[in-house]
Amino acid sequence: MKKTTFLIVGRHAVIEALKNPSRKVERVFLTEDAQKKINRENQSLNLLKNLNVFYKSRRELDNLCGRDETAHQGLVAEVEQLEEITLKEFILENKKTNINFIALEEVTDPRNIGSIIRSAVAFNIDGIIVKDRSFPSKSKLLYKSASGGAEHLKIFKVSNINTTLKFLKTKDFWVSAFDISAKKDFTSNNWKGKNILLFGSEGYGLKSKTLINSDFKFKVKMNDNMESLNISNTVSVVCHHIFQSIK
Repeated sequence: MKKTTFLIVGRHAVIEALKNPSRKVERVFLTEDAQKKINRENQSLNLLKNLNVFYKSRRELDNLCGRDETAHQGLVAEVEQLEEITLKEFILENKKTNINFIALEEVTDPRNIGSIIRSAVAFNIDGIIVKDRSFPSKSKLLYKSASGGAEHLKIFKVSNINTTLKFLKTKDFWVSAFDISAKKDFTSNNWKGKNILLFGSEGYGLKSKTLINSDFKFKVKMNDNMESLNISNTVSVVCHHIFQSIK
C-alpha cells in the first residue's frame, strides 16, 4: 500500500532528506540555481540521481508551497514519512547508560517544535516524545525550522503523555519537569543516567496532573529582567548543559 506523501521545503531540510537512505523521496521541485548549488556543494554524492526532478521558477515554487509563507530557498521535495519504531522497542534495543528524551505536552507551534528538534540533534538527545494528535507531522514550517534535524532524530508519537511517563519510570527513567513554579536550578542536578526532560505548552506550561508524575521540578535561572524564555530557547539551554555535563 502506497504511503501518503507531503512537502518539505528549504535547502537544509531537503538536502538532509536526500542524504537520508531511510527517507523515500518521490519528487524534487527546484530552480536551476538551486540545482547548480546542490551539485557544487555535494559533488561526491550526486543527490539528484535516479529521482523525479522538476525544474520550476521561484514563483511556481511559491504557489506550490501554498499559504504557509515558508521560505523554500528554491528547493521543495515530496516525501513519505520515515518508518517509525515504538518507544518500547527503542528502549529494549538500546543499551546505553545515559539516555535523554525530551517530552512535549501540548506544544503545537511548528516553528517551536522544529527548533526543539534542531537543538535535540545538536546536543545528542536520543528522541522526542510527543502526543500523536497534537504533533504537526507534515508541517512545512516544522521541517524548515528543524533545518534537516528531523532526519537524524527519533520522534515517538504516543497517545497519552502521562501513561508514557509512568511506563518510563518503571524502566528506571527520572522525569524532570521544567516549570515556572520550580525553585531549583536545573544545573544543580546530576544528569547522568536515564532522563525525561518534560516541557509544557507555550502558553500554559505543564498540566497539574502531569507535574504529579514528575520526580523533579526545575527552572532555568536567569536575571530579573526577563521572566522566562521561549520554549525552544529553554530547551536549547537545557540540552547544551546536559550535553556538556555527560560527554
